[in-house]
Formats: sequence, C-alpha cells, structure tokens
Amino acid sequence: MSERNASRRRSSRLRAKWATVCAGLALALTAGLQSAAAAADDSPPPRGQLLAAPVAFVGSLVHPDASPPGANDWSCRPTREHPRPVVLLHATLANAYNNWSLLAPWLKQQGYCVFAPNYGGVPGSPFQASGPIPAAARQVARYVDRVLEATGARQVDLVGHSQGGGPTPRWYLRFEGGTDPAHPKRNKVHSLIGLAPSNHGGSFSGVGTLTTKLGLNPAVSAVIGQAWSDQMVGSERNSKLDKDGDTQPGVHYTVISTRYDEFATPYRNNFLTAGPGATVQNILLQDICPLDVSEHLAIAYDSNAAQLVRNALDPAHAKPVSCGLTLPVLGG
Repeated sequence: MSERNASRRRSSRLRAKWATVCAGLALALTAGLQSAAAAADDSPPPRGQLLAAPVAFVGSLVHPDASPPGANDWSCRPTREHPRPVVLLHATLANAYNNWSLLAPWLKQQGYCVFAPNYGGVPGSPFQASGPIPAAARQVARYVDRVLEATGARQVDLVGHSQGGGPTPRWYLRFEGGTDPAHPKRNKVHSLIGLAPSNHGGSFSGVGTLTTKLGLNPAVSAVIGQAWSDQMVGSERNSKLDKDGDTQPGVHYTVISTRYDEFATPYRNNFLTAGPGATVQNILLQDICPLDVSEHLAIAYDSNAAQLVRNALDPAHAKPVSCGLTLPVLGG
C-alpha cells in the first residue's frame, strides 16, 4: 500500500511539473507573439512561429478558459480608423486560446478591439464548439451584444475558423438577430470572414460521407458532439441554412479556403454565392500564394491567410500579400 501511495505521489508531482512547463512555454510564446507584433503597427504577422500552434494547444489544455493574447480587453474603445470590434470565433473542438494566439495579438497591434469567446461547449473544457449549431449561435448572439454594449460600437466584424466561420455565424446572422433583412443598416454584423469555413458541410475526407450513408452520424455525435452531425453535407442544419440563399442583406462575406483542407471537404463547399444586398469574395489561398501548403488546422496560424483577413477587415487599405513559407498543421 505504501509503495502504491508513493507511486501516486510521484505521478502527481510529475503531472504538476509538466503542467508548469506547458504553462511556461505558452506564456513564453505569448510574449514572443506580442513583442513580434509590437515591432511595427503595419508589420506583417510574425513568421517562423512553427511552435505557435502546438504550444497554444498545450497551453489551452492547462488553462482552457484563458483568453488569447490581445483579446478580451473590455476597456478597449474602437478608433476612427477601426470603428468595428473584431470577434474571433474558434473551430469545432477548439477554443479561443489555441485557435487565435497568432491572429488576436496581431490584430490588436493593428489597432483593433479584439474579442474571442469560448462557445458551444461545457465551461472549463478545452474542447469547445461541440454542441448543436443553433445553441452555439445563441451564445454568439449574446456575446456580440455584450461587445457592442461594452465598446459603444454599432456593428462588429466576425472572423471565424471552420464552424466558427461558417454555420454558427451564418445561423446567428439569419435566425438569432445578427441581421435585420428589412433594414440592413441595423445589422449588428458588418462583415463575416471565414477561414476554411464549413459553409455547406464537410465530408472529413470521406469519413463523413461514410458515416452518413451508414447512418452512424448520431453515434459519432454521441461521442464528440452534435456539431459533427450538424456539419455533414445535407444535414438538417445545412439544409435550413441554405434554403433561402447563402447570405444576408448588408453583410460583406469573405471566404479564405485552402486546396489542402482535409476536414471541410471538398474545399469548394466553403464558398458562398451572394444574394440580394450582400457581397461575397471567395479566395483560394493557393491562388494568392501558390506554395502555401497549410491545411484546415494550419490556416489559423498562416501568415498569408492573416494578411487576407486584414485586407477583408479594411479593404480600403488592402495591401498585396507578402507570401511566406507555411507548413501543414504548423502554419508559418
């Protein structure tokens, strides 16, 4: 018994040491990202941060409720140059910290008020956005109202990854008060910018097609969450979203997709068609930077994609993209 207790104590000490190391790495990366972004207001996103994504992931396991650097400063007030706060919406089974630890501090340095919630999951879990799309959209609606009230802004811009750039914000815009189709000037959202957004469902490189044909989506969703079924091609949620068109009047949509997407597949399902009163820009990342090999995960840590996000947020001051090396999973 004493040997067993001693073994348990050693195991607990090892876990505590590992958590401390992970937290230290996450804080070191955060400081590096902030200092790199602070070098110049007009500088490109920091490059060469190949450990940014995995370290942010580990950091979010240790502190799942942490805000990404640069985000959730509730005292921030929009400027004349950047009058709309930016709300970042993470992907399925991700969270704000591990999804946005590159983009959030850089947008903050550009002068934006940046906000990034956890949504669609159990509080305190590192794996968010797993629940039903309508419930997630209602959470986003409440969060946007809070941002508008705190900042005094009239509208926000939404930037999302995967689910966070596709079905959840689109559901919010259409069904949860994000827009007013009869009076588009009253919309709460000016722009929706999606990174590899699962707008018309994804097949997960064919796995989702198989689970759909075999009737296994409810079983898979019972394990990983209803968001799986909701994002399958032809799902009830997608059918309802697409029934009256892809867009809402008065909203500017930008889709940034990658040819190497392995989750939101086929990647052309990301793209939207503009309806009355809306604009859509569909961008294939490799058309801009042919050597970019980021896929679904890496696109949130892709400096090339980040520049396209900046241009979509401020098209009047858009700049040519300075293409750099990116890698699958790691970005760059």
